[in-house]
Amino acid sequence: MFDVILERIVNQCPGGLGALIMGFDGIGIEEYVVATADLDLTLVGIEYSHVIKEIRHASEILKVGSLHEVSIKTEQFYVIIQTLTDEYFVALVIDRTGNFGKGRYLLLRESFELKQMLS
Repeated sequence: MFDVILERIVNQCPGGLGALIMGFDGIGIEEYVVATADLDLTLVGIEYSHVIKEIRHASEILKVGSLHEVSIKTEQFYVIIQTLTDEYFVALVIDRTGNFGKGRYLLLRESFELKQMLS
């Protein structure tokens, strides 16, 4: 069922290339990548999971509250990461010509169902 939701997010987001659900331990749950994307989404998730863990740790030290979302803007892509639980996150990769705002909206819209499925 995760694959259906991830596919819906990617296909409804202009410029969407792929989405995945992964544990903060770097173990993937599910992913969806469009056929035309030259993207190793698993590797993206693994590498950014380390960064997210460090940001979460910094948030705890600073006592600014729990981490909800991280956005990364590179030369080629937008990567939007939203935490689902203490153990899992969802990430969406969008081409730089894509619609970042719609990607954020779609992740927020689908996150409730994803959280329930992980519980």
